[in-house]
Amino acid sequence: MRKFLIYSVLSLSFLACKKNDEKVAEAEAKEDSIKVEPTKTEADVAQLKEFSPETISTTLKSNHSDTLYVTNFFATWCGPCMYEIPFFRKKMEELANQPVKFTFVSLDNKTDWATDVSDFADEYNIRENVVLLDGTLLNQEFFKQNFQSWDGGAIPFTLIRKGDKSDETVGSMSEEMLNQKIEKLLTHNSTTKVVENKEKAGIAGPKKSLK
Repeated sequence: MRKFLIYSVLSLSFLACKKNDEKVAEAEAKEDSIKVEPTKTEADVAQLKEFSPETISTTLKSNHSDTLYVTNFFATWCGPCMYEIPFFRKKMEELANQPVKFTFVSLDNKTDWATDVSDFADEYNIRENVVLLDGTLLNQEFFKQNFQSWDGGAIPFTLIRKGDKSDETVGSMSEEMLNQKIEKLLTHNSTTKVVENKEKAGIAGPKKSLK
């Protein structure tokens, strides 16, 4: 895991050589021409949502009792982050018809938003679930207000919550661990509702013997 507040900015220019095959009136030798490959622009970034720290805090406090919120903080340069993404993607498909909201918060450098992050979102088909956050704007107060165990020192970090229950994980998770954490919160609230409904309906447990 790497400190997400320290970014290494890498700028790459991709040049492709393309032979000029156009027919010309004059008898000239064909010449090679250099063509710059199309690069992603700000329009590509515009398709991704950029949130301020304040907006992220508000989002984390969203609370619909019947909805399970899974929020993952990651960066495309983070190996452990990329390791667990396929597990999240698989779980998203499994829970597609259930009240579960997955959000992936990118802490990549802003210079990588239109390239690495955009490509990542398309690769896993989660563009609608990816949020951009400028990590340089975060301070310790942000972490104290929103999390119990995460101080921003390492990623990935995942917050899973439903109702008044939550689970925080610093570090990469295996597929089994992720499934267990999600299912635990899903079944917990379901069990609570069943008990409450029985009490409201006046359903009691087995009668004690009067003997």
